Amino acid sequence: MKISSLRRLFLATLIASQITGCAVVAVGGVAAGATVMADRRTPAVQAIDKGIELEAENALAKRFGDNAHINVTSFNQKVLLTGEVKDADIKGEAGAYVKAMKNARSVFNELIIGPNSTYTSRANDSYLESKIKTQMIFTDQLPSNSMAIVAEGSSIYLMGILTQSEAELAKKVASNTNGVKDVYVYFDIISVDEKNRLEKQGKADQTQPNTPPKFQ
Repeated sequence: MKISSLRRLFLATLIASQITGCAVVAVGGVAAGATVMADRRTPAVQAIDKGIELEAENALAKRFGDNAHINVTSFNQKVLLTGEVKDADIKGEAGAYVKAMKNARSVFNELIIGPNSTYTSRANDSYLESKIKTQMIFTDQLPSNSMAIVAEGSSIYLMGILTQSEAELAKKVASNTNGVKDVYVYFDIISVDEKNRLEKQGKADQTQPNTPPKFQ
């Protein structure tokens, strides 16, 4: 069983990476395609998100050790906690720690109280993530590079900067993927005008690098 899951994970990752490369080549020189592939966060916010993830994951792993398996995903300074913890106290502590981080805009604590997930379960989640990402890449009018896709226990969590129509389409794609149990969304919804501004500019305004793009 483990070998089969690992093989599926390897193949999905390989396919996704190859598809991404093909997609970039296919849209080369086409403005519309290029903007769909762009990340709508500023480079500064992307760096902040990565810093939040690294700091929180290291601190929580050091604090709780084998009593928890916590994944931290930050997108546009909104932080999602997924995984498993031994008890409610650890769940509360983990959430409080991240909420206290100065760059965390909001925190969604989706930690489950129970035993740590198995390696096979995590491999299956990684395979599911790769499958959904591949489908997102080939879905028209969906900015796949401006989303984070997290699979945990076959549940899917979506984060990103999308218009209302894009958000509905992203949820539909994830929900219709074989093997998905539930879909939860934590999008920042922007207007079509804001979407056009970001795509025309190529990135959000950087005059205030610690502030996420404007939302209506």
